[in-house]
Amino acid sequence: MGFGQSGWFTALLEQELAEHQPLVDARAPGSPRARARAHVRMVQQDSGLLYGTPEHVAASEGMTREEQLSLAVLRTLVRLALDLADISGLGPERRVERLTILFSVWSGHLRLAETLQTTLRRTGALPRRSVRRLETLLEDRAMSLGADPLYGLLLHNGAAYVDAQLFAHLALAAWLHKALGLQRARRRLAVAARQKALLVEVLTALACAERPPTPAARRAILRQVDSLGLPAPVGPALRARVKEVFREQPDLNVLVRPVRSLPLRRFILQQTVLASMVEGRRSPAELAFLRALARALRIDPEALRSIEGEVAEFYAENRSVLDVFTVRENAASLGDEWVSSMQRTLDEGARALVVEARMMGELSVFLGKLAIGQTLTPAERRRMRLELIDLAKAIPALAAFAAPGGLLLLAALAKVLPFSILPSAFQGPRRPALPAEVAPSEPAVRLAHPGDAPPR
Repeated sequence: MGFGQSGWFTALLEQELAEHQPLVDARAPGSPRARARAHVRMVQQDSGLLYGTPEHVAASEGMTREEQLSLAVLRTLVRLALDLADISGLGPERRVERLTILFSVWSGHLRLAETLQTTLRRTGALPRRSVRRLETLLEDRAMSLGADPLYGLLLHNGAAYVDAQLFAHLALAAWLHKALGLQRARRRLAVAARQKALLVEVLTALACAERPPTPAARRAILRQVDSLGLPAPVGPALRARVKEVFREQPDLNVLVRPVRSLPLRRFILQQTVLASMVEGRRSPAELAFLRALARALRIDPEALRSIEGEVAEFYAENRSVLDVFTVRENAASLGDEWVSSMQRTLDEGARALVVEARMMGELSVFLGKLAIGQTLTPAERRRMRLELIDLAKAIPALAAFAAPGGLLLLAALAKVLPFSILPSAFQGPRRPALPAEVAPSEPAVRLAHPGDAPPR
């Protein structure tokens, strides 16, 4: 079972519980809390959650790669929770119900968790409607973590790591105290939200290190901030700070001053190094940013090189997984930016194009025919292509239309774009197309501003 199917989460819990092997050394010397923390570190390293990506992602027919990865994360967390239950001495009774409540708290919906906990105590069972609500929330959460747009930030891995840390803290507190205190959970959720916000600011600063982000990139990053669902006041404050980073690079010493623990400092640097590698190249500005960030985090150059080696090895082994979140089909944003760039090029070269068009009488006739919906003969299309090739030498952006099939591309763009891709010199009041039987053989279509001499 997978996302979208009623009961998928309960089925996942029951399957993991049936396959769970109790820890052999669950009663080893030392306090349960110390042993649990050591076990969490080991599981994160061995499973891949240290970087937010489980190493073993089971392929399932009919599921997207994002869904497979999200389910792998959930399964890893369930196994970790069961191990911590063994270490904490929690009995085997009602583990499915306890895990359901734990995941509702982890998802940040404390009222739902309270409803589940109260109903379980009163009736001995969980309300089905509330469990189904939790399934929907987990599906939305999984997809929001996977929704890193092409121009956005590599947030999935860092956010998944923060969530794994949060889950371990919540599970340990719940199992040791035999119940989950919602006030304690609220504090842990607030800490996780601040950690995600800090990661977003640092990664945004990296994205702006080389040049200001494009409008498409800004929109993508702000969408990611919204999709994280951070609570107030963290979410709105983060959105405002990200906009400030778009305008001006932040003072890294001030930005990371709240980060005190060495594991958190290494985590921030690891995720930033990983984000710098996914494009396949690192500019001098990005390298300088990483060195400055390491200094601000009080991590020496040798430790930085060690982290870069660890992250490079992880990236080489898990590139196909990371590509799920960095090379997505985001044609709308890509098309907007590409066409905007082309339009700027065309507008800048409009004057040269008009001069060339005047010198090529046939081209103006061909353009006129196309403008009123007439078709060109094969010979006319060949001559027009040759003249477009000459024009492409003056304006490189036209090369795409001069290539085979280029006129089809031009027609397709004209239909789907909300603006004309022709330079401003070619835009003006359009005359309605005449019926075929009265259409002139050589239509008088103006290709320049009013007052210019008509083309020969």
